[in-house]
Amino acid sequence: MRGGRRKRLEAYLKRLFGYAYSLTNDRDTSQDLVQECALKALTAKRVPRDEPAYRAWLFRILRNAFIDRIRHDKKLLQALETEPAENLVEYFSGEERFISVLTVKIEMAKLAPLHREIIALIDIAGFSYGEAADSLDVPVGTVMSRLSRARAALLKAIGTSNVQELPLRKKQDMR
Repeated sequence: MRGGRRKRLEAYLKRLFGYAYSLTNDRDTSQDLVQECALKALTAKRVPRDEPAYRAWLFRILRNAFIDRIRHDKKLLQALETEPAENLVEYFSGEERFISVLTVKIEMAKLAPLHREIIALIDIAGFSYGEAADSLDVPVGTVMSRLSRARAALLKAIGTSNVQELPLRKKQDMR
Protein backbone atom coordinates (compact mmCIF):
# COMPACT_ATOMS: atom_id res chain seq x y z
CA MET A 1 0.00 0.00 0.00
CA ARG A 2 2.80 2.46 0.91
CA GLY A 3 4.54 1.78 -2.42
CA GLY A 4 1.36 2.62 -4.32
CA ARG A 5 0.92 5.86 -2.39
CA ARG A 6 4.53 6.82 -3.03
CA LYS A 7 4.28 6.14 -6.76
CA ARG A 8 1.01 8.09 -7.01
CA LEU A 9 2.58 11.04 -5.19
CA GLU A 10 5.76 11.00 -7.29
CA ALA A 11 3.72 11.80 -10.40
CA TYR A 12 2.92 15.22 -8.88
CA LEU A 13 6.24 16.22 -7.30
CA LYS A 14 7.46 18.43 -10.16
CA ARG A 15 4.14 20.25 -10.36
CA LEU A 16 4.04 20.67 -6.59
CA PHE A 17 7.55 22.12 -6.68
CA GLY A 18 6.56 24.52 -9.47
CA TYR A 19 3.58 25.67 -7.46
CA ALA A 20 5.66 26.04 -4.29
CA TYR A 21 8.29 28.00 -6.19
CA SER A 22 5.65 30.32 -7.62
CA LEU A 23 4.56 31.05 -4.05
CA THR A 24 8.00 31.50 -2.48
CA ASN A 25 10.52 32.41 -5.20
CA ASP A 26 13.02 30.34 -3.22
CA ARG A 27 14.25 26.87 -4.17
CA ASP A 28 15.13 25.75 -0.65
CA THR A 29 11.82 26.86 0.86
CA SER A 30 9.97 25.28 -2.09
CA GLN A 31 11.76 21.97 -1.58
CA ASP A 32 10.93 22.10 2.13
CA LEU A 33 7.26 22.74 1.37
CA VAL A 34 7.10 19.85 -1.11
CA GLN A 35 8.79 17.57 1.40
CA GLU A 36 6.32 18.60 4.10
CA CYS A 37 3.43 18.03 1.70
CA ALA A 38 4.76 14.61 0.72
CA LEU A 39 5.17 13.57 4.34
CA LYS A 40 1.62 14.60 5.19
CA ALA A 41 0.22 12.89 2.09
CA LEU A 42 2.10 9.64 2.72
CA THR A 43 1.08 9.47 6.38
CA ALA A 44 -2.54 10.56 5.96
CA LYS A 45 -5.17 8.13 7.17
CA ARG A 46 -7.65 9.05 4.44
CA VAL A 47 -6.60 9.81 0.87
CA PRO A 48 -8.97 10.82 -1.95
CA ARG A 49 -9.42 8.03 -4.48
CA ASP A 50 -10.59 10.19 -7.37
CA GLU A 51 -7.53 11.57 -9.23
CA PRO A 52 -8.72 15.20 -9.61
CA ALA A 53 -9.69 15.26 -5.93
CA TYR A 54 -6.31 13.75 -5.01
CA ARG A 55 -4.44 16.38 -7.01
CA ALA A 56 -6.45 19.23 -5.45
CA TRP A 57 -5.87 17.68 -2.02
CA LEU A 58 -2.10 17.64 -2.54
CA PHE A 59 -2.01 21.26 -3.65
CA ARG A 60 -4.18 22.25 -0.69
CA ILE A 61 -1.75 20.52 1.69
CA LEU A 62 1.13 22.43 0.12
CA ARG A 63 -0.72 25.75 0.23
CA ASN A 64 -1.66 25.24 3.88
CA ALA A 65 1.98 24.42 4.70
CA PHE A 66 2.99 27.65 2.97
CA ILE A 67 0.42 29.68 4.93
CA ASP A 68 1.56 28.07 8.18
CA ARG A 69 5.14 28.99 7.36
CA ILE A 70 4.22 32.61 6.71
CA ARG A 71 2.35 32.79 10.01
CA HIS A 72 5.37 31.54 11.90
CA ASP A 73 8.10 33.28 9.91
CA LYS A 74 7.59 37.03 9.51
CA LYS A 75 10.96 37.27 7.69
CA LEU A 76 9.58 35.02 4.95
CA LEU A 77 6.54 37.25 4.58
CA GLN A 78 8.73 40.35 4.26
CA ALA A 79 10.97 38.60 1.72
CA LEU A 80 7.96 37.56 -0.36
CA GLU A 81 6.70 41.14 -0.45
CA THR A 82 10.04 42.76 -1.30
CA GLU A 83 12.30 40.14 -2.90
CA PRO A 84 13.40 41.05 -6.44
CA ALA A 85 13.51 38.41 -9.11
CA GLU A 86 17.32 38.41 -9.21
CA ASN A 87 17.48 34.71 -8.43
CA LEU A 88 15.75 33.91 -11.71
CA VAL A 89 18.71 34.83 -13.91
CA GLU A 90 19.24 32.13 -16.49
CA TYR A 91 21.88 31.77 -19.17
CA PHE A 92 20.75 31.20 -22.71
CA SER A 93 22.11 31.40 -26.24
CA GLY A 94 20.02 34.39 -27.29
CA GLU A 95 17.11 32.49 -28.75
CA GLU A 96 13.85 34.40 -28.60
CA ARG A 97 11.95 31.60 -26.91
CA PHE A 98 14.32 31.56 -23.96
CA ILE A 99 14.19 35.32 -23.67
CA SER A 100 10.40 35.17 -23.58
CA VAL A 101 10.38 32.44 -20.94
CA LEU A 102 12.87 34.36 -18.82
CA THR A 103 10.86 37.57 -19.16
CA VAL A 104 7.65 35.86 -18.06
CA LYS A 105 9.42 34.17 -15.11
CA ILE A 106 10.89 37.45 -13.92
CA GLU A 107 7.62 39.35 -14.21
CA MET A 108 5.69 36.48 -12.63
CA ALA A 109 8.03 36.63 -9.62
CA LYS A 110 7.17 40.31 -9.20
CA LEU A 111 3.42 39.67 -8.99
CA ALA A 112 1.56 39.76 -5.70
CA PRO A 113 1.47 36.34 -3.99
CA LEU A 114 -2.28 35.86 -4.64
CA HIS A 115 -1.73 36.56 -8.34
CA ARG A 116 1.23 34.16 -8.58
CA GLU A 117 -0.76 31.50 -6.75
CA ILE A 118 -3.81 31.56 -9.02
CA ILE A 119 -1.73 31.65 -12.22
CA ALA A 120 0.34 28.76 -10.89
CA LEU A 121 -2.74 26.66 -10.18
CA ILE A 122 -4.61 27.34 -13.42
CA ASP A 123 -1.95 28.05 -16.04
CA ILE A 124 1.02 26.09 -14.71
CA ALA A 125 -0.45 23.16 -12.76
CA GLY A 126 -3.40 22.83 -15.14
CA PHE A 127 -6.21 22.93 -12.60
CA SER A 128 -9.74 23.59 -13.77
CA TYR A 129 -11.53 26.56 -12.17
CA GLY A 130 -13.51 24.15 -10.01
CA GLU A 131 -10.40 22.28 -8.85
CA ALA A 132 -8.65 25.56 -8.03
CA ALA A 133 -11.73 26.74 -6.14
CA ASP A 134 -11.74 23.52 -4.10
CA SER A 135 -8.02 23.80 -3.44
CA LEU A 136 -8.27 27.43 -2.30
CA ASP A 137 -11.62 26.91 -0.57
CA VAL A 138 -13.24 29.82 -2.44
CA PRO A 139 -16.13 30.07 -4.93
CA VAL A 140 -15.43 29.46 -8.63
CA GLY A 141 -16.34 33.09 -9.38
CA THR A 142 -13.59 34.25 -7.04
CA VAL A 143 -11.09 32.05 -8.89
CA MET A 144 -12.21 33.52 -12.21
CA SER A 145 -11.94 37.13 -11.05
CA ARG A 146 -8.56 36.55 -9.35
CA LEU A 147 -7.24 34.86 -12.47
CA SER A 148 -8.48 37.68 -14.67
CA ARG A 149 -6.79 40.29 -12.49
CA ALA A 150 -3.61 38.22 -12.21
CA ARG A 151 -3.33 37.69 -15.97
CA ALA A 152 -3.99 41.38 -16.60
CA ALA A 153 -1.24 42.31 -14.13
CA LEU A 154 1.17 39.88 -15.78
CA LEU A 155 0.34 41.11 -19.28
CA LYS A 156 0.82 44.70 -18.16
CA ALA A 157 4.18 43.81 -16.61
CA ILE A 158 5.46 42.09 -19.75
CA GLY A 159 3.84 44.61 -22.08
CA THR A 160 7.07 46.46 -22.83
CA SER A 161 9.04 43.27 -23.51
CA ASN A 162 9.32 41.10 -26.59
CA VAL A 163 6.64 38.68 -25.36
CA GLN A 164 3.50 38.78 -27.47
CA GLU A 165 0.01 37.92 -26.28
CA LEU A 166 -1.54 35.00 -28.15
CA PRO A 167 -4.52 35.97 -30.28
CA LEU A 168 -7.90 34.84 -29.00
CA ARG A 169 -9.36 31.92 -30.89
CA LYS A 170 -12.73 32.21 -32.58
CA LYS A 171 -15.53 30.03 -31.21
CA GLN A 172 -15.45 27.72 -34.22
CA ASP A 173 -11.68 27.19 -33.73
CA MET A 174 -12.28 26.00 -30.18
CA ARG A 175 -14.41 23.00 -31.19
